[in-house]
Amino acid sequence: MECAARGIVEEPCASGAHRRCGSCGAVAYCSKGHQFIHWKVHKEECARLATQMSRIDMLSQFPFTFSVEPLALNHTNRSMRCLFLESMKVHLKGLWKSECMCGPDIASVKDLSITTEWNMERSLCPCTEPENPVPAPLASWEDYFQWRSLPLHSPVAVLLHWPLTLYHCLQLSRVRTSRYDGHDTLHIHYLGPEKELLQLAVFAELRALFPGVHLRIELVGPAVPRSRDGEVVNISSYPNCSGESCHCRSSIASENLNCSAVTLRIWKGLYHERYGDIVKDSNPHLILAPNAGVAAYPSWMPTIEMIRGIGVPAIFTDFCEEAAHLASCCISSITGQPLGLPIQVNPFRQPIEENNSALYIPCYSNGFVFGM
Repeated sequence: MECAARGIVEEPCASGAHRRCGSCGAVAYCSKGHQFIHWKVHKEECARLATQMSRIDMLSQFPFTFSVEPLALNHTNRSMRCLFLESMKVHLKGLWKSECMCGPDIASVKDLSITTEWNMERSLCPCTEPENPVPAPLASWEDYFQWRSLPLHSPVAVLLHWPLTLYHCLQLSRVRTSRYDGHDTLHIHYLGPEKELLQLAVFAELRALFPGVHLRIELVGPAVPRSRDGEVVNISSYPNCSGESCHCRSSIASENLNCSAVTLRIWKGLYHERYGDIVKDSNPHLILAPNAGVAAYPSWMPTIEMIRGIGVPAIFTDFCEEAAHLASCCISSITGQPLGLPIQVNPFRQPIEENNSALYIPCYSNGFVFGM
């Protein structure tokens, strides 16, 4: 952890920030002097951070545990994420290539639809249709793994948090809108895609989650390579497992009419700039912005103002509760209204924890959801 006063005080920090705030435990300091100086900033947030820190154990409650031995981290420069992927024998393979810094840059990938391999045995991944439709709305990773007949040690949740978060947000939004009638085409505007642009095949899981529904997802954001602007990706089958004899590799496996079709269309640019082009044939039932970082990027302001005028449910997610809190303050200041959907923990957050270097607050991709 870094000293929370770094950049505020003139004198340089000591070697390490080993002194924690005794009230919240969320910030650390290199010295008592730096802690004293930083109090004028920290006093406004201390109680709020203390409340967030009280929920750490709850945030870490998953039906599975993905971890890396501490000794491995001490003897190598590799990241924890790299070591985890290596332990599962999927590092830099198939859909897993972009899960660490070793993977390819989005701009260097010529075809966003080519990666369709789980690179795991059949028993560990959802490479075929489910045995049964979803019996009831899924409320946790445990529900999902049980429905898909997967063992809890399978790491697929690391990638499937994208479509499962979208599924969860649709469950939340359906109680607030009557526009979606449960059949035909469901239009979703998905804002700010980055890493998921290299993992598009995982959205095939929406075929099983919404049987009989055509999902049309418009992915729009500045991270889209210019050469990919306007590209359409149709997903008619699930990513393949590593078993050569598995029927997921057969063309017959993708022809079940009970499953959905998923169409992804990719747009480069900011949503408020491309909205007019997108809605010519895709009026949204839901707007979703995963890991938005609203408070960190001023470019969200005109987009939020535009969404307020559209009147369509919009749900944002962020890495940690503090980021979600700051984002909610920004949104409320722009709209002049409280959130329509309060901040809550996303049950389908990615199960690999990453800590902020200045705050000891657990961060999970799509950790919290909230919305207008």
